[in-house]
Amino acid sequence: MPEAPYDAPPSAVARRARAQRRRRRGRVLLGALAALWLGTAYWQTHKPLPEGARLATPWSELPDGDVALFADLTTADAYGHALLTQTIFDESLRLIAGAHEFVVLDYFLFNDERGTSSGAASPRPLAHELADALIARKQAVPGLRVLLVTDPINEAYGAEPAPELARLKAAGIDVAVTELDHLRDSNFLYSSLWRLGIHWWSATDPAPGWLPNPLDIGPAELNFGAWAQLMNFKANQRRLLIADDGRGGIVGLVSSADPHSASSAHSNLALLLHGPVLSALLASEMAIARVSGWNGVLGAPLAGAAARPAPGGARVQLLTEGAIAEALAARIGSAGRGESIDIAACYLSDRAIIDALLAASRRGVAVRLILDPNREAYGQPKSGIPNRPVASELVTASDARIQVRWYRTHGEQFHPKLVMVYGRDSLWFILGSADLTRRDLDDYNLEASVAVETRRDSRLAQQLSGYFDTLWNNRAALGTEYTADVGVYADPSQLKYWAYRALEVSGLATF
Repeated sequence: MPEAPYDAPPSAVARRARAQRRRRRGRVLLGALAALWLGTAYWQTHKPLPEGARLATPWSELPDGDVALFADLTTADAYGHALLTQTIFDESLRLIAGAHEFVVLDYFLFNDERGTSSGAASPRPLAHELADALIARKQAVPGLRVLLVTDPINEAYGAEPAPELARLKAAGIDVAVTELDHLRDSNFLYSSLWRLGIHWWSATDPAPGWLPNPLDIGPAELNFGAWAQLMNFKANQRRLLIADDGRGGIVGLVSSADPHSASSAHSNLALLLHGPVLSALLASEMAIARVSGWNGVLGAPLAGAAARPAPGGARVQLLTEGAIAEALAARIGSAGRGESIDIAACYLSDRAIIDALLAASRRGVAVRLILDPNREAYGQPKSGIPNRPVASELVTASDARIQVRWYRTHGEQFHPKLVMVYGRDSLWFILGSADLTRRDLDDYNLEASVAVETRRDSRLAQQLSGYFDTLWNNRAALGTEYTADVGVYADPSQLKYWAYRALEVSGLATF
């Protein structure tokens, strides 16, 4: 009988060839995945902004009486008792009560979660107050059109309905929760993977919560879908209210303040504006709401409102997103010897702003900063990043020509976003929602601020310079100090400095 065929074992050469083919396929697959990730990262960090974003209005002349400053300020006396001045949301309530045609609001935080704040001041239920006012005005004027645009953080990214938002919807008020997927990705290291492999199911994850909730909002535990969205580190952080004034005009309040109990003691600033300069910002809000699924009707309220003559008044410009950064760069960059820059900020980390301040100091510009020490937020301790290492860098690199003081917080935050550039005869300033950070200035988050140029002897300029000098020089009753010397909180640690730099450039920063 013939012998059965014999399969000889593969030779060593054949085994090596097969192994090489597997390695090549593996490298090709890894290369394709890397190219897909890189392509996604590039597109999602450079794609066009959603309709309504990146606004820079032409300069408008307004009478002095059509621009007004409002400030919330929290400090403590020598015994630790809270001393609060609060005007911003009192003015918001007044504007709502006077509206006859429409009210449009856009707030990052709109809820009455109290967090774990250990501050000296008792939380104020601002969201409840605002919701009550909107519902009461809607009932009194049934034809009033009301739209609230807000951030999904208020619903813990879908993990829990927000009670105040539900109340508004039940009363016939339109609520648009911002669709953040349309924004660019600041946390590109993570967000690109999220878009490729998680996004398609995480938004509708029905599983109960099992992961710890790092927010002061929502349930004690979040499901994976909510956590996955949270890690994108993006937000609609505009803080504004626009309404008709009941007399055929438009009035608006652009601020750094949120209707949020745990934030109610924060120190904040707001600017009240009148006139058609607000029409472009109103259109921007409606566009963002529509991109986020709003299909309501607001009409074109007061589109024909005419500007009043403004002899000797203020020049006003509304700015959002990256247009804020361009305005800051231009004004700081043009300041010269004998001029000065004052800044009051919760966060300062943007490298372009830091380099511009150092360059201005070398040109002979006097620079002063009042910063939050970043030691706590909503009762949770913080590391001091980014402000403490940044302050140390600015003072050291400028040979102490740049001066820094710290606001003395007591559980709350020093939350204004104010930059003032003093010319010889004029004051230019900007305030609103945007922190001096990469996320807020580089077209990632939605932000809204207002820039104003006025005479140095105007009432508004005197108010602002008085505000800053009062804090800087501790003009208060004996035993009360608004600010402390730079040495109290400055941190020259190289470890924290490079940690801040790595967080900022990688997009992993939450500030």
